[in-house]
Amino acid sequence: MELENKVLSREIQTMFYESGKTLGTAESCTGGRIAEAIIAVPGASEYFKGSIVSYTNEVKENLLGVDHQLLEEKTAVCPEVAEAMVKGAIKTLNVDYAISATGIAGPGGGTREIPVGTIYIGFGTADDVRTIMLSEDEGRDKNLANATNQALLSFLEFIKEKIELPQHEG
Repeated sequence: MELENKVLSREIQTMFYESGKTLGTAESCTGGRIAEAIIAVPGASEYFKGSIVSYTNEVKENLLGVDHQLLEEKTAVCPEVAEAMVKGAIKTLNVDYAISATGIAGPGGGTREIPVGTIYIGFGTADDVRTIMLSEDEGRDKNLANATNQALLSFLEFIKEKIELPQHEG
């Protein structure tokens, strides 16, 4: 695991540890790498409940509640599916926050409309989900590493807005 991901995971832990809030992930193309980065920090079990690796549309529909028509009309690689995956993970895993990833890591599978390297990251709460799009194709391994890193970084920025750490007297 990249050192930067471990640093980001530690920062996420700091935000969650005393907040009482919980986190889960719903991952497609990243296949559990985001969850792996989160649990690399000892003590993650205090706030990280789990992950759903939804590599197929069937799993996205059945476990995360992603709308079949949305998948048919827009494919799994769109911001709406990333958002639906966040909301589905929050509901299914019974967590306060979730992170999702859906995309085409490569080397195959891309189209002119959705080229290899297109990955949508979702993150947020049931009421406030945000998405970002990655579009660089640097090869499968690098695409997945970039997606994991961007997911952690973007989520950390998001929770810094949302979670207020208790002030310690000192």
